[in-house]
Parts: sequence; C-alpha cells; structure tokens
Amino acid sequence: MSGIRRSGTVREEDEDLSLLFGTSTALFASMAGPAHVLEAANPAFFAAVGDRRERTGLPLADLMPELVPQGFIDLLDRVYRSGERHVGRDARVVLGTGEATREAYFDFTYEARRDTAGDVIGVRMIGVETTQVKHARRLAAEQRALLEQIARQAPLPEVLDGMCRTIEELSPEVIVSVLLADGDGRHLRHGAAPSLPAFYNQAIDGIATGEGVGSCGTAAHRRRTVVVSDIATDPLWTDFRALAGQAGLAACWSTPILARDGRVLGTFAMYHREPRSPQDSDLALARVFADTAALAVERHQAEQARQAADAREKAAREDLAFLLTASSTLAGRLDERQTLQRLAALSGARLAPLAVVDILEGGRLRRVAAAAPGEEQRTLLTSHHSSLRADDDVVARVLASGLTEVARHSPTGGGPWRELGVTGYVCVPLVDRGRPFGALTLLSTDGRPFDDHRVALAEELARRAASAARNARQYAQRAALARDLQTGLLLPDLPDIPGARLAAFYHPAGEGLEIGGDFYDVFPREDGSWAFILGDVCGRGATAATTTALVRHTARAVTSLLDDPVDIVKAVDKALNDRHAHQNNGFVTLVYGHLAPAPGGLGVHLVRAGHTLPLVLDGDHRVGTVEASGGLIGIGIPPTLTASRFTLGPAESLLLYTDGITECRTAGAEQYGEARLIEALGSTPRRPTADDIVDTVAADIRAFVGGRTVEDDQAALVITAEEPPPGRD
Repeated sequence: MSGIRRSGTVREEDEDLSLLFGTSTALFASMAGPAHVLEAANPAFFAAVGDRRERTGLPLADLMPELVPQGFIDLLDRVYRSGERHVGRDARVVLGTGEATREAYFDFTYEARRDTAGDVIGVRMIGVETTQVKHARRLAAEQRALLEQIARQAPLPEVLDGMCRTIEELSPEVIVSVLLADGDGRHLRHGAAPSLPAFYNQAIDGIATGEGVGSCGTAAHRRRTVVVSDIATDPLWTDFRALAGQAGLAACWSTPILARDGRVLGTFAMYHREPRSPQDSDLALARVFADTAALAVERHQAEQARQAADAREKAAREDLAFLLTASSTLAGRLDERQTLQRLAALSGARLAPLAVVDILEGGRLRRVAAAAPGEEQRTLLTSHHSSLRADDDVVARVLASGLTEVARHSPTGGGPWRELGVTGYVCVPLVDRGRPFGALTLLSTDGRPFDDHRVALAEELARRAASAARNARQYAQRAALARDLQTGLLLPDLPDIPGARLAAFYHPAGEGLEIGGDFYDVFPREDGSWAFILGDVCGRGATAATTTALVRHTARAVTSLLDDPVDIVKAVDKALNDRHAHQNNGFVTLVYGHLAPAPGGLGVHLVRAGHTLPLVLDGDHRVGTVEASGGLIGIGIPPTLTASRFTLGPAESLLLYTDGITECRTAGAEQYGEARLIEALGSTPRRPTADDIVDTVAADIRAFVGGRTVEDDQAALVITAEEPPPGRD
C-alpha cells in the first residue's frame, strides 16, 4: 500500500502529520476510540509490521495480536484513559507469528488525540525502528571484545572461534569459517568454523589456493572477495559441490584476509543453507571481520616470531655460554695434550655421545683423546687408530682437504663402529695458521643427524680449541700469564642503581695477549650510595693489568672506611706508591666519585686525578665539562685534588671516558679529539638514555677510524639520571 488511509473524522492536525510522514522512514499510525481502531498509517509502519497486514479500519489488537501479550495494547489503554504521553526507548518488540516472526527494536511515542473540546478521541503513534542501530551497537561491542582479546594476546584459535560465533549470533542464518594461509601462501588450513560439520572442515583443510578452488581458494588466489550465490550451479565449486551438498551448504561468500604488506593471511567465509546473494551490509560486515581477523593473525604471527626469536636468542646465549666456558677451560694452564683432552670431554658432554681427537705427529696420526659415557666405550675408541695411508679413513680425508665432513652413517674404513652403535659422524679439522694439524670427530648413536647448528658449534669449538692448543704448545707461559691477567681485567656487569641508568663502552686495542690498562667499575657503598671509577693505567701487559687490579680493589676496600672521594683517591695513590717502591710502575689517571639520590635528580660527588675532563649533557641538550683539578697518581708525589659536587637533573647524563677515545686517529694523523666527542654527545636524541649515548659515541668513533685497529684501549662510562614516573615531580 502506498498511500495514507484516514477517516473523515481525522482532525486537520492528523492530516498534516499523515502527509508529513507519508514518505518518511519514521513510523506513523493514528488510532481511534478505546478499541484503538487503526485509522491511518504510513508505508514505513506497514513495512515494519509486515506488508501482508497493510490494512486499516481494524482494532490494532486484531491486526497485530502478538502485541497483546507484550503489553503494548495495555500501554495504549493507559494513554487513552489518562491522556498522558508515553515514551518508549529501544523497546524490544516481537513482530509476526510462526516462521514470519522477527525481533525488532523501536523508539516510539504514544500521545493522545483530542477533539476541539479537548476530549481524548484516540491515540497516535510516532516511532523509529532502531533494530539496525541496536545490532550496530552490539556489533561494535563484540568488535571491541575481540580487539581486547587480540590486545591481551589471547590464543589465535580462541579469537577466531569467538569471532565466528559472534557473527553467527548477530546473523543466525550465517555459518562462518576462517581458513589460514600456510607459510608458503599456497595452501589454506583450518582456522575456525564452529558450526560447520567436522567432516567438511577436515576435507577442506589444506586446500590449494587457485582459480576454481571453491570460493575460498579462489578468493585467496584473486586477492578479492568472491561471491557464489548458488553452489549447485557455480563452476568454482565443481570439485567441491558434492561435499557442500553433504554439509547442506548452498551459498558461500569469501573475503581474503590480507596483511598490511599485502600478504594473504587466509580467508573469511560466510555460508548459507539457501541460495542467496549478499546485500551491501553483508559485504561490509565481511570486510570488517576480515580486517579484525587480519589483525589477530598478524599479532599471532608477530608473537610466534617473537617466541622464535626468543628461542633463538636463548639457544644463542646457551651456545655462547658453552663456548665461553669451553674457551675458559681450553685456555687453562695446560699442555697441548691436556687441552685436546678437554676438547673431547666438552664435545662429548654437549655435542655428541662419543668424541675423539687425532693429531698429526711425526708423519703419523695419533689419537690423543676420547670421550664416551662408559669406560668400555672409551676403551674401544682409544684402541682404534686412524691411518694417513688409508684412502677410506675419514680423518685422513679431512686433514688432506681441511674441510669438515658430515655423514648420516658410520665412518668409512675400519673401526669399532658396529660395537658402538654409531649412526652418523662429523669430522672437523683443527687448523693452525691455515694448516690442519689434527681433527675432532663426533659420533652419534641415536640416529639423530648432525644438523647445521651442531656442525657450526663443533666448528667454532674446534677453532677455539685449535687456537688454545697452539698457544699451549708454543706459548704455554704467555698463555697462562694472559689468562691470569684477563681474569683480573674482566669488566663487571653494570649494576642497577635506583634513580640512574648506566651504560658502558669498552674496546681493547690490538688482539691476542696484549693487555691494556683502561678500566671502569661501579659498586655499592655501605651508606646506600654508589661508587664509580673510570681510569687508565700507563702502559700495557702484565704490569698494567696488575696495576689496574690494584686500583680497583683498593678503591673497593677503602670505600667503606672513607667518605670523601678525595681521601679514597689518596688511599689508592698510597697503595700504588707503596707497591715495589724501587720499581717504576708508571702512573694512573682516573675519575672517582659517589652517586646518591638528591632533590631534583642524582647527586654526584667526584674527583679527577689527571684524567680527561668529564662531560655533562644537560636538560637543554647542552654539553659542558666538569671542572675538577687534580694531578696524576702513582708517581710518588702527593697529588693536589679538588672534588666537585653537582646534581644531574632528570634525563641529564655524565660521560666519563679514557684518552684512547680522544687520541685515536684516522689513516692520517688527525686525532678524534674532545671537540668531536662533544659534537657526538650533542647529536644524541633529545633526553637520551645512557644506551643512546654509548651507541651514538661508539658509532661515531667507528666511523672516524674507518675500520682501522686502534692503538690504545677505549673505555667510556655513562650515568644518566632517571626521569620521574608520569605524575610525579
């Protein structure tokens, strides 16, 4: 019905309203008398209640009997009797009966109709259907819940399953499925489909992406939405039509799930049990949830990547710890044979159950070490000897080629391989100055092949062992001395200090056994403050190393006895001068100070003894120097020292450094210099962290020297006052 029905008794006002609402989406109806006879209504009213009931002249209770048990007729009675308006907001109404029943929501007003005398002669209704708004709000709420799940990193299956169920609750006629792309992007795997039959999910799990592979495979291939309104006739479903019929599916609209970089992450499909074409709202809903699914999948992949990176990092840390332990063990005060025995023991404990070491000596191969879980197995290994003359001997081949050999079977040639149950091996050369002098052979007995990771670890261990063996053989005394010196010079991990952040940079000059004298240390004091020290010992080698240890240990020892940094540095000076006074032990320069929380930041009390001037990066990103006069220590002349006190404000930093930084040179004669260091410090980002400063300075030094080997050790220590938490001064 397209017009407005009204009786001759409808007043002029009602006629105006009828005309006004005739083409409106708002609902209008006018009822007369206590029976609420429908006199007039606009098309929007009849569209909402159902076109088949487009009639006037009947009591509303007869036209729409479903309103009686819901209380709406009682509301009309109340308005008719009292003459008072009734306003309903977001009222739920069940319209129709049987299969035609639908749930709807309305904002409406019932108001009395009066004659010229003011008597109530009926009720008029003006309303707006809010069903779509209600659904939109619910959709937004569900969307927020899904985004919260994604934000708290809920498991991906849980998020996708919840998304499918949400859409199916919002649109009961829809069945939702999510397929996820394989890593190669050429196959789709089951992601979530709580309402599809299990046999259907199993059948399509792993389908290829491509033209004609149903709606989903085609959508992933085309990278755009594919709508199949009738599976029974659409050629895209030729290979899956019987499967769809068995599952009772008649239509499928599939939207690709795309990552921000354009990668196909999967597909989002909406199935129907009857042939059906989508409305614009259906496609919009699919796009919204496809984007949500993309966010969930990308977050999941990012988390997986993070976990994989963590696993790799953990494995790398374990490998590094193993190699560091191995290096320390191999670099002990041992002869060559003891070093290689340690190599076999380390290999057997970590890389393989069986390990042997053979070396070339006097033109013959000699087995010098073997490791095995049991004594009988070790005896079998030590009783077998490789031969350079045997063409099928793996050790002979590796020594000839200088290359690692890996196999998934026992070594060729003779040997107790069957008795030991050997299933694979890796043989790594031990190389000294480019020439193999021996080999490390690892043997597996569990059928597990040697992967690239274990082979690389074995090669690195062999490299370190070869170096250790060479040093043990040719420089036993120097190697032992270097070990002792390095133990004394090991730089400590920087501690966590309340109110401060620390970072350090240390780059030794040269390589091998040349030990320098740059050092730094940070340690707690008994009063709750912290002490810091950075310095440089004149010279290199054993004397410099022992002098460094003396300075650090003396400072640590007296800091609990003395409060003034000047007194502590004087105590260090005395210790230097008292040690072997008849010898010239060289001089020492250093900066020593104390840190403690202070109003407005971090209190610093320091003294400088002949060292480079400390630099301060203030809150305005200006670089200044800390003026604290003081002479060299350890030269037999009591130094004149002046302490300096200042406060580092939030995000302000103190930089201590050795002259190995400012005096390093390019290929020419140009020095890095203090001016360039100040410029580098000033180039850091605003309010930098201690790590930012170290990274910037280190990168600038590397760029300056251009890969050249520096001639002096370089060390720097950065102390940055923490910024207060938000909301606190």
